[in-house]
Amino acid sequence: MKLLRQMLIILLICIAGEIIHELFNLPIPGNVIGMVLLFVCLCTGIIKLEMIAEISKFLIDHLAFFFIPAGVGLIAYFDLLKENFIAIFGISLIVTIVVMAITGQTVQILRKRCKK
Repeated sequence: MKLLRQMLIILLICIAGEIIHELFNLPIPGNVIGMVLLFVCLCTGIIKLEMIAEISKFLIDHLAFFFIPAGVGLIAYFDLLKENFIAIFGISLIVTIVVMAITGQTVQILRKRCKK
């Protein structure tokens, strides 16, 4: 029963994000808005971590299961991916390098601020 209550909290926040997305016609997906809402609720103490701790652990433990639809989608569009492999690989490589560089710079800036 406890897991059901915790899952209900997560689902209600996700639904709230979807409603906000639809009402305000935002370009941000509803599930991302829901995650931001959850983050704000956790930071402000509206939702205590203990209120969703067990379901969060369960979902993280079974995270690989949620990647199955993405894998099936890749298989479904294999011909398209094969045709554009060089472009997709190049973009992925460039984006990975940019993300690593920005993350590294951000960490260095935050470390310098924390030392002060």
